[in-house]
Amino acid sequence: MEVTTVSPSPASPTEWDNVCEIDVTDVAVDSVTLLVCLCGLVGNGAVLCLLRRNPTTFYIINLAFANFTFLYFMVLSTLLYLSEELSCSTITPLVFLRALLPLLLFSYNLGLYLLTAISIDSCTSVLCPLWYRCRRPQRLSWVVCALLWAFSIALIVTVTCLCQSQEHEHCQVSLTSMYALNLFLFAPAMVISTTILFIKVKCVFQQQQPKRLNTVNFLFVLFFLLFALPLGLSNFLQQLGYIFASSQVFFLLSCIHSTINPFILFLAGRCWRPCSVQSLRLSLQRVFEEPEENTAHSHDPAMDTAIPGC
Repeated sequence: MEVTTVSPSPASPTEWDNVCEIDVTDVAVDSVTLLVCLCGLVGNGAVLCLLRRNPTTFYIINLAFANFTFLYFMVLSTLLYLSEELSCSTITPLVFLRALLPLLLFSYNLGLYLLTAISIDSCTSVLCPLWYRCRRPQRLSWVVCALLWAFSIALIVTVTCLCQSQEHEHCQVSLTSMYALNLFLFAPAMVISTTILFIKVKCVFQQQQPKRLNTVNFLFVLFFLLFALPLGLSNFLQQLGYIFASSQVFFLLSCIHSTINPFILFLAGRCWRPCSVQSLRLSLQRVFEEPEENTAHSHDPAMDTAIPGC
């Protein structure tokens, strides 16, 4: 955001006419970002309150919390930027870089890692249905989420400590490594597993409608690639000296992704009843229900006879 101040000059009769110039584009982007974030907070908050806690929904609940956290910190940072723009103060960069930016990166990374885990889990459920139903540990999702939380916290703490030191090179290397890890390890794993899931589902369910949850996971990844991944790519290229657009635009796109996710859940399990808390809860439950026709045809008869003996 660009704020231009004019120093007082005794020779200028209009020294107070233009104390600062407000960038209308920045204000507009920040205003849209704030509106999107508020909608996303409501949607993700509804998911956290209405979705029942069980091993099947544990990944989605953690993803909703990561999105909620990201949007919450975006609201704070956007309000700071708007106050800076309107009051021509310069306190925002210090507060943002030292406190809010690490928290934003943490919630963004956590959402990426959880979405990767969801994609791999969905792919495994289709490729190895017998193992997934009978041999998969019940607490696996809990353990994976705990490890991803620990990894995200350790990573952002390490990067923050290195960036608060006096060595600029250490900070740049740590940030570049973190962005490269996201772009070249987790994002490809997400894309590959989702692609395999899509191909497998298209082959198995040619005459049937695929599970709602698989459709939801596919849409989650698709919208992540369209809206959230550009932020990570922009940050990575920025460390290499390439800047294509303002970071505000990429943060706005990422906010759109975090806001869209809960509405995908509600629409995928939509229940045509008068809008109420009960109907919203029922819509969420329908997403995780497995239709009987899919269950009966998702694997060959040999597998079907083996499943009751689990």
